[in-house]
Amino acid sequence: MSRTALSKSVFAIVLFALCSILALAQSAPKTPKYDKATETTVKGVVDELKNVPGNDEGTHFILKDGDKSILIHVGPEKFLKEIEASYAKGDKVEVKGSKVKSAEGEDEILAKEITKDNNTVTLRDSKGEPAWHGWKL
Repeated sequence: MSRTALSKSVFAIVLFALCSILALAQSAPKTPKYDKATETTVKGVVDELKNVPGNDEGTHFILKDGDKSILIHVGPEKFLKEIEASYAKGDKVEVKGSKVKSAEGEDEILAKEITKDNNTVTLRDSKGEPAWHGWKL
């Protein structure tokens, strides 16, 4: 293979790879931003736990209060282990956080503080920035 043909092949492969990365980045769901204007406090029982892969994702749970359910974004699993915070089905909790809309238009909450058994875990600072940013997870 000539040097020119090899150069064109390498260029084509690199161009394809970059286009693929950009396409995937655009299609990946984005984590909603914390908005202090939508802060709310909800109480209920942890009904279901989920672990969602991705940056700023991790542990989520469904909080149930009577017949109402809402998804709570908690934080990365490694961070929660570091700060010794854990949640299980049946836990009674109070969650303070920002109410946001999912990609499907459903209400969800980005947790800022979670209180369980009179112990409060702070997950975000006063501006809503995640406490795990800057940690090596």
